[in-house]
Amino acid sequence: MDAVDRKILAELQRDGRVTVTDLAERVQLSISRCQRRLRELERAGVIRGYRAVVDAAAIGFGFEALVFAKLRLESMDDFDRALVEVPNVVEAQRLFGSPDYLLRVVTADLASYQRLYEETLARLPGVRGLTSTIVMKQVIEPRPLPAHL
Repeated sequence: MDAVDRKILAELQRDGRVTVTDLAERVQLSISRCQRRLRELERAGVIRGYRAVVDAAAIGFGFEALVFAKLRLESMDDFDRALVEVPNVVEAQRLFGSPDYLLRVVTADLASYQRLYEETLARLPGVRGLTSTIVMKQVIEPRPLPAHL
């Protein structure tokens, strides 16, 4: 990973729909060299995919909660597998210490969150306890990784 690769990544994070021609111009490479580097970054798993950033509220998911989960230690792998099947969980991290997990959950409103909580989240394998915090305001949207270490 050199400075040119970092420039490519920065440009793609800024605009994932940029054409290879424009990307090559922005990072000052020939189109073929830029395309080779891009393919290598994809092959190496540095670039894991491309997607649109969607406004959750605009498509009906205006309620967001952060959920802290405590689990029985022996159930974590089962919890991981089950969690993948819950589409309203848009982000999940396993943590050191307590709690064991941090989940980012989106729903339409408080009532739909309550149903999800009672019917799905609380019934996931190994759950010992859940604590929810309602997100009042998104101060910093998910943003690109820094260009430099």
